[in-house]
Amino acid sequence: MTPGLLATAALGGAIYILVPGPAFLALLGIGAAGGRRMGAWFVLGTLAGDLTWSALALVALIGVHRIGPLAFDLLGLLCGAYLFRLGARALFARAGAADAGLAVSRPLAHGLAFGLTNPKGYPVALATFTALLSGMRGGLGFNELPRLLAAVFAGVAVADLALVLVAGSAPVRRLYRRFRLAITRASGVLFLGFALHTLWDSLIALAAGE
Repeated sequence: MTPGLLATAALGGAIYILVPGPAFLALLGIGAAGGRRMGAWFVLGTLAGDLTWSALALVALIGVHRIGPLAFDLLGLLCGAYLFRLGARALFARAGAADAGLAVSRPLAHGLAFGLTNPKGYPVALATFTALLSGMRGGLGFNELPRLLAAVFAGVAVADLALVLVAGSAPVRRLYRRFRLAITRASGVLFLGFALHTLWDSLIALAAGE
């Protein structure tokens, strides 16, 4: 396994955390209400779900690789379409939505439940890793899974630490409260860009008959 592949897996874990979604917005709200300590406990809880969904996504990708590149490319099309749908919904979100973050008395338990029951966890992880690893089919096997998961964990941990450090700060709280709708729409742009990248790579591979 090359260092580049491990770095890409770590990047996928970081992107999975940093691209705004339900957990990202919840952390901003919890950090705004209870500070960094509450945010840190919440993130520790969500870590179980983040790693579970990432592991399942990697297992699915390796399994598809074993089946053949055609299935992998078709999966890329489906994931790209899913990301495009998420991005379009976020980009055209309307004002007046309920605040994503509320003070909680047990942030660790809240984060654990949030991470493991997040309905978008698996498809977003699958779409993210499909987009990043679509050009690295060679060398993907179940024997590489432990090292891939370790790399993903490193990326997730670094991204979570960065979020905790900034989520409870006064500037971020003011920014979030003032520009919540704009932040949601900006996340939609990121999803759309990632979706177009995934769709393009998959279409090129299909057209080349790989």
